Amino acid sequence: MPACPQCNRPISSDAISCPHCHVPLKAHGHPGMQLYRAGEDGFLCPTCVYDADGSCNFPKRPEAKSCTLYQKIGASQALTPQEIYRVPWWRKVNRFWLGIAILLGISVLVSFL
Repeated sequence: MPACPQCNRPISSDAISCPHCHVPLKAHGHPGMQLYRAGEDGFLCPTCVYDADGSCNFPKRPEAKSCTLYQKIGASQALTPQEIYRVPWWRKVNRFWLGIAILLGISVLVSFL
């Protein structure tokens, strides 16, 4: 069970706001939008990818304490479609040999007819 970033009490992982201190945990009350928060002593911007490459247009930049688009520098990036749907080499090779076997079987069948 995660803890509330403000009161450190345990909360449900799907809670939209903390039931104890009522701090919002999801952006705009939407359960699918994660709201990232900085600690009490720092800001999110110095460790964000969007601030590093200059593409951030958040109005509270560079002193944002909470953000919906935060992505930590050095965090693993989302997989590309080529990485998700990559076909292993052995499946490509097996597909080739399966095609040859089917062609050979059709040719043998045609020769008997």
